[in-house]
Amino acid sequence: MTHAAHEGLRAALADVVAIPVTPFAQDGSIDLVTHRDLLRRLVAAGVRTLTPNGNTGEFYALTPQERRAVTEATAEVAGEEAGERAVVLVGVGHDVATAVADARHARACGAGMVMVHQPAHPYVSRTGWVDYHRAIAEAVPELGVVPYLRDARLPGERLAELADLCPNVIGVKYAVPDAARFAGFARDAGLERFVWVAGLAEPYAPAYFSAGATGFTSGLVNVAPRLSLGMLRALRDGDYPAAMRVWERIRRFEELRAADRSADNVTVVKEALASLDLCRRDVRPPSSPLPPHTRTEVARIVAGWAA
Repeated sequence: MTHAAHEGLRAALADVVAIPVTPFAQDGSIDLVTHRDLLRRLVAAGVRTLTPNGNTGEFYALTPQERRAVTEATAEVAGEEAGERAVVLVGVGHDVATAVADARHARACGAGMVMVHQPAHPYVSRTGWVDYHRAIAEAVPELGVVPYLRDARLPGERLAELADLCPNVIGVKYAVPDAARFAGFARDAGLERFVWVAGLAEPYAPAYFSAGATGFTSGLVNVAPRLSLGMLRALRDGDYPAAMRVWERIRRFEELRAADRSADNVTVVKEALASLDLCRRDVRPPSSPLPPHTRTEVARIVAGWAA
């Protein structure tokens, strides 16, 4: 990886890292036409980092063939000549062999980075965590690698150990809901060594930026890119009152997504898109449709943002 490429990827992480939804057709298959339209809408709004196969994209509900189709469609849109190109950060995970195969496919499609989902195995040792990510990172040395951290037990020193072994580990999606723990972890791992992405999106972004994050992931951006990009501008300017005004506007929407241990995280986003006639509201198990009263509330919130 050249120095210029390395810096370009770091800049793409220090941004709104969009996690696009995966729209489904009436027959339950992926609606790739609508998918491309949604991606183009994001890019046209100014979003420059796209993450196919993230959790908001229902990563764990997609087949291997579907994951690859989503990656290919995203790379196609990101590489279109109209306007500034977007960087593609592909979500990979499951067992090592599957993650490596998907990472190599991402490389073949022209992606710049892979995000490694938190291992879903019930028994994850600290050494095993390093070994898992090392196997993936070493398989694609040309790509930037971004571990997705949700486990508060992992010490920062383990991340530093991984980066010593794999210099293409350049950023971290940190999704432990504890800003003080994040501040300590980032400093133990190396605050300047990595790009720190607030992995719990806009609700946590102001607190995490105050502790060293420079980017944040977003599912909300699918619906209201202007709000997400507005929060980023405020945080870059150090204007926390302005950032919190955005926070207040999106608060109820994000509360609905976070309720019951985020049971409706994806469903609320797709319902919002459906209220704008941008895609169907369908989700796959273990997600489920919203009850009518919540659907009404989501539509009201989205209509208020347009006012």
